[in-house]
Amino acid sequence: VQLVESGGGTVQYGDALKLSCVVTGSSLENLAIGWFRQAPGKQREAVSYISRSARNIFYADSVKGRFTISRDNVKNTAYLDMNNLKSEDTGVYYCAAVRWNFSGTRWAGEHEYDYWGQGTQVTVSP
Repeated sequence: VQLVESGGGTVQYGDALKLSCVVTGSSLENLAIGWFRQAPGKQREAVSYISRSARNIFYADSVKGRFTISRDNVKNTAYLDMNNLKSEDTGVYYCAAVRWNFSGTRWAGEHEYDYWGQGTQVTVSP
């Protein structure tokens, strides 16, 4: 299974970006997807999660109301819509995949995922 992120870039405070995560080697319908990010000098943190059926969706408190995760199983692509971007959203964004769904807070544990993309840089200028 391979994941390739795209859509990152440099934007201004308050702008929007849409990240994509294209999955190959497996049908996306068999995978739950998580988005993570890593700011310079900081540990990687969980941003959002969507279950295989999209029935369960979770967000980190820091992005609730601003980010939206979605998936298109026909296109084998997951997305992260990011609105009202802030300087603290700057970092490398990774998508990750696993073959089962999570409940509770397990979605936020990066060790829970089996497949990772290479990341895409998001820079928000003040």
